[in-house]
Amino acid sequence: MQTLHVVCGLPAVGKTTYALKLAKELGAAFFDSDTATDLIIQAAHRAAGLDPHDRDSQLYKETYREPVYETLFALADQNLAHTDVIIAGPFTQELVECEAWECELLERFSPHSVEIHHLQISEEVRLQQMKQRCALRDEAKYG
Repeated sequence: MQTLHVVCGLPAVGKTTYALKLAKELGAAFFDSDTATDLIIQAAHRAAGLDPHDRDSQLYKETYREPVYETLFALADQNLAHTDVIIAGPFTQELVECEAWECELLERFSPHSVEIHHLQISEEVRLQQMKQRCALRDEAKYG
């Protein structure tokens, strides 16, 4: 049996850094929501005449949120047969009812185990890290 590790938290809390370190320690597959889907979302936004870096509008959330997460879960499902898997994404709505979400994931990925790694840092440090990484998708978050 393998383990699905879900690394989650607000933007710029260190999800990717933490997940990469964990993947190296475990020899696990790693899939990040931005890496797995960002180029496709940018292309779709450009084709629709929208800001390719929008990740905060209601349109983005209604259109892409679920497919992005389902893509991560599909990648995890394909790989859990032979290795531990780490996926990283915000999953902020799911964290509101973390226990229920963990139960859903355990049922969905049975017989594999699931571990949720909810990362948190101070808001001041998070905003500083967001500015330092200079990602265009973050500009609307800190002005």
